[in-house]
Amino acid sequence: MRCPECGFEQPERNSECPKCGIVFEKYRDLEHAPEIKGHEPLRKVPVTKEKEVIPLGSYLKELFFLVKPGPGGNPLFFGGRAIVFLVIFIWGWRFILTSLESNYTAQSFMHLVNLPFHEAGHVIFTPFGKFVQTLGGTLGQLLMPLVCCAVLLIKTRDPFGASVALWWFGENFMDIAPYINDARALELPLLGGVTGKDVVDYHDWEYILGKLGLLQMDHALASLSYAFGILLMLLTFAWGGFLLVKQFRNLSTK
Repeated sequence: MRCPECGFEQPERNSECPKCGIVFEKYRDLEHAPEIKGHEPLRKVPVTKEKEVIPLGSYLKELFFLVKPGPGGNPLFFGGRAIVFLVIFIWGWRFILTSLESNYTAQSFMHLVNLPFHEAGHVIFTPFGKFVQTLGGTLGQLLMPLVCCAVLLIKTRDPFGASVALWWFGENFMDIAPYINDARALELPLLGGVTGKDVVDYHDWEYILGKLGLLQMDHALASLSYAFGILLMLLTFAWGGFLLVKQFRNLSTK
């Protein structure tokens, strides 16, 4: 069936057009309404349903816990998600059970993934002055997974994908923690093979905390960043795991 208003092809059983929203029965009533003598013919105005106001609680529940009936019912699709979840779960616990002082995050593969976004952040925030440019490296590596999470959640309506992006966001907080922790010691090897001791104002967090007068709080802030990253990872395990259970139940009821 083709919509008489917008021409969208759709099943015959539809009572309203999913594209333009007209209600077919009301549209037909107007189409066949008798003309009255001495009056202009009735203008064919498409009749649409009033938009339903969705309660905030229902909207948030759908936003964060939606399991699509289409691909979500595909066993291969489910299997792929289960593998991804298993990888981030095992890898995540490796991060969680490793101490901040071990600097495991800076030696992991994920550090190589985060590094280009860190350096890009310095470039993007250059127009805002030296302080924001320096902070921009950390902002760059935090904003990228956060943007991915928001797009997957709101635009593509893929909460499981968003949970994986949240895992990445949490890992980045753990990744920057050793850098913050080194603000006074200046012993970590930085890009270029030098340390903060070798080049003045080369160490991001020495410069940032020094300008803020918080250099003596480097260890406390690093621990806070590391703990927040762990919290986000644990939240990811709960969120992604719950979605997989819902999807698995969909499979068993098909």
